[in-house]
Amino acid sequence: MAIALRKPDEIAKLRAAGKIVGITLEYLQNIVKAGMTLKEIDALAEAYIRKQGAEPSFKGLYGFSGSVCTSLNEVCIHGVPNDNVLQEGDILGLDIGTKLDNYYGDAAITMAIGKISKEDQALIDCAKGALYYAIENIKEGMRFKELTKLLEEYITKAGYVPLRDYCGHGIGTKPHDEPNIPNYLEGKPNQGPKIKNGMVFCLEPMVCQKSGQPLVLEDKWSVISDDRLRTAHYEHQVAVVDGKAVILTLP
Repeated sequence: MAIALRKPDEIAKLRAAGKIVGITLEYLQNIVKAGMTLKEIDALAEAYIRKQGAEPSFKGLYGFSGSVCTSLNEVCIHGVPNDNVLQEGDILGLDIGTKLDNYYGDAAITMAIGKISKEDQALIDCAKGALYYAIENIKEGMRFKELTKLLEEYITKAGYVPLRDYCGHGIGTKPHDEPNIPNYLEGKPNQGPKIKNGMVFCLEPMVCQKSGQPLVLEDKWSVISDDRLRTAHYEHQVAVVDGKAVILTLP
């Protein structure tokens, strides 16, 4: 399948959807605290997204029950909002999608709940650092596998490992589209499709401590590492404009 090349008006629509993701994540960072349940956070996010005129695109997507993936501590991605209560020292991944005028936005953060350990902060810093490092180094003409290699090298040099079997992705008029963008290299970096102006995609480093082998929990959604240690996840949606990546999911 060909990777879509978006026109400026389409990128503007994707930016509008993405901005709502960005301001919703910022809103949650300012209000989420110990004592709240994951379901409460989900309800606040859904109401906020709808207030901006968008739909929470994750709600019902592939059968997902919530509007936000709330991934607590060892859960890396796809955490289901439930009655778990946040505690001081937890780390919480928040992954949000929006739909606005039939275009999609998608981004994620991992945030501290109160004061966290230096080890957990380093884990979060790795996921965030890998994301921004990769974005800064995107150039028209490089291959997606070269981008994957940058993500993997950043994560492993920091002493961690990427989660396997899950990846970043294209986005546009579908929430997930071509290409798939893993955080670990398979094959050679000089293979596969090249990055071109007009492409829009999500990068999302998923960082584990010792093992990148995923396990899906009994809820059939929440993904952890089989080392059962804490994890971190960050994501932005970017468009390639004038040979460089522009982040579409900033607040």
